[in-house]
Amino acid sequence: MKAVVIRAPGDPEVLQLQEVEDPQIKDDEVLIKVEAAGLNRADTLQRKGSYPPPQGCSPLPGLECSGTIEAIGKNVSRWKIGDQVCALLGGGGYAEKVAVPAGQVLPVPSGVSLKDAAAFPEVACTVWSTVFMISHLSAGETFLVHGGSSGIGTFAIQIAKCQGVKVFVTAGSEEKLAFCKDLGADVCINYKTEDFVARVKEETGGKAVDVILDCMGASYLQRNLDSLNINGRLFIIGTQGGAKAELNIVSLLAKRLTVQAAGLRNRTTENKSVIVSEVEKNVWPAIVAGKVKPVIYKYFPLSEAAKAHQLMESSKHIGKILLVP
Repeated sequence: MKAVVIRAPGDPEVLQLQEVEDPQIKDDEVLIKVEAAGLNRADTLQRKGSYPPPQGCSPLPGLECSGTIEAIGKNVSRWKIGDQVCALLGGGGYAEKVAVPAGQVLPVPSGVSLKDAAAFPEVACTVWSTVFMISHLSAGETFLVHGGSSGIGTFAIQIAKCQGVKVFVTAGSEEKLAFCKDLGADVCINYKTEDFVARVKEETGGKAVDVILDCMGASYLQRNLDSLNINGRLFIIGTQGGAKAELNIVSLLAKRLTVQAAGLRNRTTENKSVIVSEVEKNVWPAIVAGKVKPVIYKYFPLSEAAKAHQLMESSKHIGKILLVP
């Protein structure tokens, strides 16, 4: 089969489409003929050599895909050959075929094309597991998501609104903020021209927000804490703004704040299966009802994976970028 390999750590040009062996499935896995694969920031980190795949996972990049099941392991009972699915992967999505544990597979939601379904697994599992399963964001609360126009952000806006939450977002251009507003964001803040801490407090009468989903890390840490209400929860899922920071612990004590962080890729297969199950139960109905829609910025053929990475790293896109074999 054809797949995108990382020849050596480096710039996007190190991504190369070449012939590799087909993956072999285990007893509890399925083989998916890939229709599309989603790009994620983690893919760019892997390309640079700073985010290696977990032990036992494919060395090929790609953390989510959609496609048709071509083969099933002998212990798999739910899925059958020919099923149209999407899946959360430990790696291997940038290819014509991928093997994946059966518990990380989801049906394509009704009303969504097979190709566009590749936009959902990673963002849905990330947002639902962090914001809802761990931080317990609930109806009537307030929620700030940084990078509101990203794949994570555009999904988080939609699912939070479905849950009866008031949504704040930050983004770096008026075009991106307008898009977030159209998706349902209540308060849109241009981080390049506004102090998001001041704006959050202004919009909440000084109370600040209940939950923050942050991809920046160090550069936003203290400002995020300053933007949280009493009993507020900060969840960090990225370090685009650095990994080391000082914080004022008094701010944690005074407001009884919780700071948490987690990745998705390195979780156990069993843990991922639990998350996928919760996503199917809680998120899929909203997608089927048309309340949450895939936001696709551009499709690239596998042969242009380098261009796709260049676009992602430019941050000019809104929503998801997909690769199509």
